[in-house]
Amino acid sequence: MNRNGAKFWLAVCGTLMCLLLAIAGAWAQSSASKSATAPAGPKLAEEEFKNIQALKGIPAEQVIPSMQFIAASLGVECEYCHVAHANEKDDKKPKVTARKMINMMMAVNKDNFEGHREVTCYSCHRGSADPVGTPIITDDEPRRAGGEEKKTGEAKPVLPAADELLNKYLAAIGGSEALRKITSRVQKGTLTVFGGQHFPAEVYSKAPDKRVSIMRLQSGDSVTAFDGKQGWLSVPGRVHMMSAAENAAARIDADFYFPAHLKTLYEKFSVDPGEKIDGHDTYLVVGRTPGQPPLRLYLDKESGLLLRLIRYAETPLGTNPTQIDYADYRDANGVKMPFRWTQARPGNRFTIQVEQVQQNVHVDDAKFVAPPPPAAAAPKPSTP
Repeated sequence: MNRNGAKFWLAVCGTLMCLLLAIAGAWAQSSASKSATAPAGPKLAEEEFKNIQALKGIPAEQVIPSMQFIAASLGVECEYCHVAHANEKDDKKPKVTARKMINMMMAVNKDNFEGHREVTCYSCHRGSADPVGTPIITDDEPRRAGGEEKKTGEAKPVLPAADELLNKYLAAIGGSEALRKITSRVQKGTLTVFGGQHFPAEVYSKAPDKRVSIMRLQSGDSVTAFDGKQGWLSVPGRVHMMSAAENAAARIDADFYFPAHLKTLYEKFSVDPGEKIDGHDTYLVVGRTPGQPPLRLYLDKESGLLLRLIRYAETPLGTNPTQIDYADYRDANGVKMPFRWTQARPGNRFTIQVEQVQQNVHVDDAKFVAPPPPAAAAPKPSTP
């Protein structure tokens, strides 16, 4: 895979598999080389990767998401710290410095915030490789803390209840009865990425919670799927089974009746004024369950439709956000659905424009089954 291909894959997936491909060779050794008597259970970082120091003791599946958080916080790519195809090497000074910074960050949180992760890489770097230590002068009006920007005597805006807004969203897409009349969906369209590159894209969905998206790239098909219980990603020659955090995100995308299920997914919801999105005023509805990242929903004040969804994935170093913007809503068999969505993460984004939709058509369950892992190459015979 060339540099653009690896960068594209990182943008599309933003998951463990993505960076494994972008920084090929990160695995310490294949599972075939492990002892048959190795203990069961999740592997730790130092058991899966070579030369782990600052992140010893964390689950192996959290190493790459942590690297993604560092890359986003500093606005850099993998090669800023790592030697290409030899990530275990310490030849680059930024990698040695990064270890010191991780230890410093953890010490600050331990000594000052009772171990809670309040300070992260982004706290100082703000998207720059060099920490930001000097206030920036801008032309924007400064934002006042503690509600000081409100005029004296100005009443706090009265906001609708969360239930009211979620019910309006469900009604806006056609209502629960119309939604449940649809049991499968096939969408075909165009994927747009860096520099206006276009590729064919297909999305197959099946009630209640199966989904597979296929990007027809020049280097081969990039696939993201969820079979109702387990998610997976693949590109030619590589398959990755999703971690628990990745499964949680994939489950939201795959929920065929998401607008109808939404109120049951979180323990409580709150409402705040939302930002303007493509000229539309919004309400911000935030779903929360203790111990889980929140879900942020921006609902059009006028139509009630969902314009933006933001979800988060926790890592040992910080929180990775994913934002999905929905647009071009059209009626399809009595249900309004977005014909365009843009998925974005720090520094990367892509858009899918749907051109054809078929509903209540046969979708084979085999489409959601992960392919077997590539067979290991046979060892070459030794030369006498």
